[in-house]
Amino acid sequence: MKKKVICELYHDNFQNFKRYPIKKAQLVIADIPYNIGVDAYASNPQWYQDGDNSKGESKLAKSNFFAGDGDFRIAEYMHFCNKLLIKEPKEKGKAPAMIVFCSFQQIQTVIAYGKKYGFMKSFPLVFCKNYSPSVLKANMKIVCATEYAVVLYRDKLPKFRNTDIFGDRHMIFDWFEWRRDSKKDYPKLHPTQKPISLLKRLIEIFTDPGDTVIDPCAGSGSTLQAAFELGRNSYGFEVSREFYTLAKEKMPCFSSKGARMPGGTEVVQISLF
Repeated sequence: MKKKVICELYHDNFQNFKRYPIKKAQLVIADIPYNIGVDAYASNPQWYQDGDNSKGESKLAKSNFFAGDGDFRIAEYMHFCNKLLIKEPKEKGKAPAMIVFCSFQQIQTVIAYGKKYGFMKSFPLVFCKNYSPSVLKANMKIVCATEYAVVLYRDKLPKFRNTDIFGDRHMIFDWFEWRRDSKKDYPKLHPTQKPISLLKRLIEIFTDPGDTVIDPCAGSGSTLQAAFELGRNSYGFEVSREFYTLAKEKMPCFSSKGARMPGGTEVVQISLF
């Protein structure tokens, strides 16, 4: 039986969501700008030409990851999430949530702003890598090999799915392994692109097939790819023409070869704006 899954990417700011026919979401998940400015490539080999400090600084030295980082307004982001998440249902086990990837230093700010917009409860997530991007400092100090996120929700506990394919329940910890995607499976399009395997795991926990997932800062479109493969409808916003174009041209979910759908699902409805 053919099944349609919506997968839409807009080259626009999420603040303009009223222009588009978007379904309200069970889960909003995004990697918000870290606003780390000219330190974006610090301790990263890309600071130097060909990653070799003997060749001098590259064009990335003393630059931001993204030109628009300084324009990000977390209050407007929280307002968007409050508007686009489904209303709190009466029954238990159906409530929506959002996941905000952020730096460790941003966690308390994210929680505080969340409360201002009705997300009164939260808990942190930690992601453990077996590598570090800070290779230039590896012989000087302990290097960072973790990432962080915060799960925020209004009142009732979010929808929670901890069963495997056999129907057995498993305890889910507040930390996850962070494994890089194989380049054979997915292109690396964005400096802070999250592993699709990890995004799929998070989406599986907080949603069911047919639910809607929104990424207001879509970047490479990796969240949409993860949702697509799991049979969830998805919408994303990306302000950068460069990353929007790369996602549209290279992320599998936006091509006729993108179907990695479970259960023999064949047809996907894709819209690009």
